[in-house]
Amino acid sequence: MNNLNQFFNDPRSVLLALWALAWKGFALWRAAKNDQKYWYVAMLVINLLGILEIVYLFFFQKEGKLWNKIFTRPTKSKK
Repeated sequence: MNNLNQFFNDPRSVLLALWALAWKGFALWRAAKNDQKYWYVAMLVINLLGILEIVYLFFFQKEGKLWNKIFTRPTKSKK
């Protein structure tokens, strides 16, 4: 019980846990939406503080990759 108290008393550990939880939740939601069962299970079981989830979201999800949304320029439409 003492270790748990130490964890919650250190703001860095709480922020790190919230960081990992946010990425994991978003990545699991996208994997389920894209019907990528193997990625879903891998992200559910493996905990790498959000690294696996970030890699999935930027490079491996089927639709709407974050990498493409961030680093592509909008095309100019011709009238």
